[in-house]
Amino acid sequence: MGSAKTKNLSNSPKHIILSVLGTGFFVILCGIIAFPVVAGLLASFRPGTELIRRGLAIDFNVNTMTLSNYKYLFGGNADSQKYFMWYRNSLLITLVTVVLTLAVCYFVAYGLTMYEFKLKNFLFTLVIATMMVPFEILMLPMYKEIIALHLIDTYVGVIITGLCNASTVFFFRQYLSGLPKELLSAARIDGANEYYISVKIILPLAKPAFASMGILCAMGSWNAILWPLLVLKGAEKFTLPIGLNTLLTPYGNNYDVLIAGSMFGILPIFVIFLIFQKYIIDGMTVGAVKG
Repeated sequence: MGSAKTKNLSNSPKHIILSVLGTGFFVILCGIIAFPVVAGLLASFRPGTELIRRGLAIDFNVNTMTLSNYKYLFGGNADSQKYFMWYRNSLLITLVTVVLTLAVCYFVAYGLTMYEFKLKNFLFTLVIATMMVPFEILMLPMYKEIIALHLIDTYVGVIITGLCNASTVFFFRQYLSGLPKELLSAARIDGANEYYISVKIILPLAKPAFASMGILCAMGSWNAILWPLLVLKGAEKFTLPIGLNTLLTPYGNNYDVLIAGSMFGILPIFVIFLIFQKYIIDGMTVGAVKG
C-alpha cells in the first residue's frame, strides 16, 4: 500500500513539473560551468588571428580548426621552453605543498581530536577564526615576514605560508572525530607508541580524507597566482599562471601559447580528479563512521 502511494505521488503532475524544472535548472547550470572550458578548448584549435577576430565562441568550424597551436607549444622553440619551465615549477610547488600541507594539517587535527588538554577548544577556535580573515588582509604581514626571513624569490617562500590551512585542519578534525577512540586505548594497551598509533593505525583509516583534501590543496596551489606573484621575482621561477599572464603585454600577445598552454595546464588537475573522484565522495561523508 505504501509503495502504491509513493508511486502515485511520483506520477502526480506536481512531481513531474518539479522534476522537469529541477532537471532543466541543473542542465543550464552545467552549461554555464562548462562554457569556458569548451570555448577555450575549441579556441586552442584556432589560429591566434582567428581568436583575436572572433573571441571565444562555441562553434565547430572544421575549416578554421588546426593543430598549429599545439605544434608550436611542443615545438621546442623559446616560448615552449619557457612554458614547460613554468609547468615544471608549478608541478614541483604543487607536489611539495600538497604533501607538507596534508602532513602538517593531519597531525594538528590529530592532536586536537585524540588528546584532551587545557585550552584545546580555544586553540581550535583560533584555527577556525583564521578562516574568517581575508587573504588580502594577511598578505602584507606575510610578505614582510618573508622578507625578514630572506625567502623572497624562493619556492620555500611560496610554500611555507600555507602549510597549516585552517579549512584542511577543520576537515581532518571532523573526519577523525568520527573514528572510534577505542582504537587508541587498545593500541596503547598493546604497547604501541604515539607515532605508531597516528601513522600506522589512524592514518590508513583517513585515506578518503587525505584524497579529498589532497585534490583541493592541489587545485589551490596549482591555480594560485597572487601570492607567488608577490614572492617570485625571476622569470625562470615563475609558476604556470604567472608565466601565462606575462604573455599578455601591450606590445603583442602570443595567443598560440596562451590558449593551448591554458588547456594543457588543466590536464594534471583533471587527471587527479578522475583518479580520486571516488575518494572525494567517501571523504565528504564526514562523521559517517561511528564508534
